[in-house]
Amino acid sequence: MSTARPSSHPPELDPALFARIKTIQIRTRHLVSSALAGSYESAFRGRGMAFEEVREYQPGDDVRNIDWNVTARMNAPYIKVHREERELTVMLVVDVSASSAFGTRRRLKQELAAEAAAIIALAAVKNNDRVGLIVFSDRVERYIPPSKGRAHVWRVIREILAFQPTARGTDLDGALEFMGKVTRRRAVAFLISDFLDSGFQSNLSVLARRHDLTTISISDPREAALPDVGIIALEDAETGERILVDTSDRRLRAAFAQAGTSHDAAQTDLFRSSGVGRIALSTAESPVDAIVGFFRRREGRR
Repeated sequence: MSTARPSSHPPELDPALFARIKTIQIRTRHLVSSALAGSYESAFRGRGMAFEEVREYQPGDDVRNIDWNVTARMNAPYIKVHREERELTVMLVVDVSASSAFGTRRRLKQELAAEAAAIIALAAVKNNDRVGLIVFSDRVERYIPPSKGRAHVWRVIREILAFQPTARGTDLDGALEFMGKVTRRRAVAFLISDFLDSGFQSNLSVLARRHDLTTISISDPREAALPDVGIIALEDAETGERILVDTSDRRLRAAFAQAGTSHDAAQTDLFRSSGVGRIALSTAESPVDAIVGFFRRREGRR
């Protein structure tokens, strides 16, 4: 695993990249409304309670909050008022390995990851939280320390879309280890990947105990089902290995579909046993409903 240095300069924008960013901006502009931001705020806890003021007791106030010293001085009951310290650090840990440059429907997996990151990051900034980014392949490629502001968020989105990784593979374990080193205080973290890797459960469980960790799994329908189109060449984007398959073979298509189902079930079991949340996204669908639904389920549990 490489030791990525913090990035100080955003990538240059070519017209094609600008168009992709503009598309995501249009998609997300109306999504991070007061309702979504409110669900986000309710779903994720702040760092604790901070003293705000002392005021006169009112019927219905919790008597456990009475400030007895002030009450004795004023000859009337007064209570201490606290507010939740809302400011959080949100870390986006995004997989940019070669398999993310795949998509057969509305968008590439890479673009879906960027759109999901944009929704979360804009909701975070609306609540005055800090947002940081770790970009990884089979090494940590880029680290942007947490900061605030919409300009910073769009820089993060540019990085996800424009980044040209130096490697093609995936090392989830290394990315999780790196996050543990650079994020000392408790953070809200989103690990965005297609999870075509193994051997990362130990670090996943460790980080889940230290941080509020949610996985966002990115997939494309063609990864779960082959069409009947005759003989085609399939290439592993990360290794470059190519094989010829006869998609007219019904048993082959069934085995391929079963492998996809098994992979999804294994992910679900792994995340549940590690104590992390999961949002499943597909390139065939908008990420909005899944993300908003996740926020609201968390809000309901709180």
